[in-house]
Amino acid sequence: MQKDISIKLKPAEAADNIAIRRHVAQASAVAENSITGFYKIKQSIDARNRQQVWINLTVKTFIDEPFHQREIEKISFKEVHHSNKKVIIVGAGPAGLFAALRLLEKGIQPIIIERGKDVRARRRDLAALNKEGIINPESNYCFGEGGAGTYSDGKLYTRSSKRGDINRILNLFVQFGAEEKILFEAHPHIGTNKLPHIITSIREMIVDCGGKFLFEKKVTDFIIEKDEVKGVKTADGDSFFANAVIVATGHSARDIFELLHQKNILIEAKPFALGVRVEHPQTLIDSIQYHCALRDEHLPPSSYSLVEQVNERGVFSFCMCPGGIIAPAATHPNELVVNGWSPSKRDNPFANSGMVVTVEMKDAVDYFKRLKVDGIRLGEEAIQHTASTLHPTPLTLMHFQQSIEQKAFHAGGGKFVAPAQRMVDFCNNKISSSLPDCSYLPGIISHHIKNVLPNFIHRSLQEGFKAFGKKMQGYYSNDAVIVATESRTSSPVRIPRNAITLEHPQIKNLFPCGEGAGYAGGIVSAAMDGERAANIIVQKFISL
Repeated sequence: MQKDISIKLKPAEAADNIAIRRHVAQASAVAENSITGFYKIKQSIDARNRQQVWINLTVKTFIDEPFHQREIEKISFKEVHHSNKKVIIVGAGPAGLFAALRLLEKGIQPIIIERGKDVRARRRDLAALNKEGIINPESNYCFGEGGAGTYSDGKLYTRSSKRGDINRILNLFVQFGAEEKILFEAHPHIGTNKLPHIITSIREMIVDCGGKFLFEKKVTDFIIEKDEVKGVKTADGDSFFANAVIVATGHSARDIFELLHQKNILIEAKPFALGVRVEHPQTLIDSIQYHCALRDEHLPPSSYSLVEQVNERGVFSFCMCPGGIIAPAATHPNELVVNGWSPSKRDNPFANSGMVVTVEMKDAVDYFKRLKVDGIRLGEEAIQHTASTLHPTPLTLMHFQQSIEQKAFHAGGGKFVAPAQRMVDFCNNKISSSLPDCSYLPGIISHHIKNVLPNFIHRSLQEGFKAFGKKMQGYYSNDAVIVATESRTSSPVRIPRNAITLEHPQIKNLFPCGEGAGYAGGIVSAAMDGERAANIIVQKFISL
């Protein structure tokens, strides 16, 4: 007999298979020797009780019958070297990679065109950025094999269950090398140190099956005939042709948005969020969340999720990284962007999280008008289109984002040194006389962040931090450091598409997808969206 048994255990018990077996037998009202085996289906942490943290566990239990290990359905991929059906995929992030896998599964050749480098070569560029403040605009934390997801912690949690089959995505990650625990943990996480190997395995499978992977190929134009996309052109003068084109370029490919706008291909401004990254000692977050002086060795470093309405505007945590590191995530030499990531063990001494505020079109227009009135010189890159202050364009929010990043870069003094303040000082409009240790490798400098952020964001964050301190006693602390700016939370532009066919409304066989197109928000949701686009293309080819 097989039964799904749910039990509540102390952390040490949940880490001990003998203890789990004992509790499962008690819950099943059978002798322990009747339990021939079990495996975990779901696991989550319940830290609401101040006296005891519990682990909620559901296990597939085998009683008086042979035990079978968890079956992980392995997906097979077809050989497509000589396929006459081809799809160009622009971008090798989660959306692009999982679209390619789905196409391979159905016998269609994917041609992945990636502006950045493969994972191994990309690492050298990240080292130069962190240690020397030298950025490669085509190979950085956002651009390159695996996209931004490769170096953004590897969180696999999503609420977007309606967009596709989450379990299928997780199973594919396991098939390509991820640990099985991502199949049952409530908030699965791979770790930045392990993701590159998985991404490499995916690429090798695609190439072995006959798919094409082209690195350091920057798409600079779409080949369109009679409102139908036929292929793409790249910066080195090459042209590539296919039956369809999937645009999966990620939220930082501003040149693609500009290209579409120049070609009068419909795009839309999309609200997004912008703010700072906040870093606390991990021991402080553990003590707050687990109600203890010292975290139990069987518990993982604690995380948090916070949201508050301040003057009818959302302030919320984003991409929280326990035991993590703050990283420079800019894509241009004079812009400063920070993000966070964690290794698989989450064993660094700091906990960091984006803390951001929602931004609407009106906010950006008001900001630009105020700058113009004040006579402040706008960033050269951002505001060649300042006519958008009077006539907003689909790129206005992107220009707003770009302008704040440029201010942050100059406030830090260059080399991607970041302006920073202690949290209480930030809220009291006080320059910090000293700064705590911080994981951000290029370094931080004490600065009034109110001179970087627009007033509505700065004031919202001030009120938000105070409110969060009431929800989490100890969170509002000068042991925490605020680092500017967290600005690439999502795309400030949406590439529209038909809700059913997923095609662009103007251009036939052009399929925008993933975070950059405005339809996803993380690794899993982007992967599912890439699969959706591939499924539509498969159906279309079958009907031909």
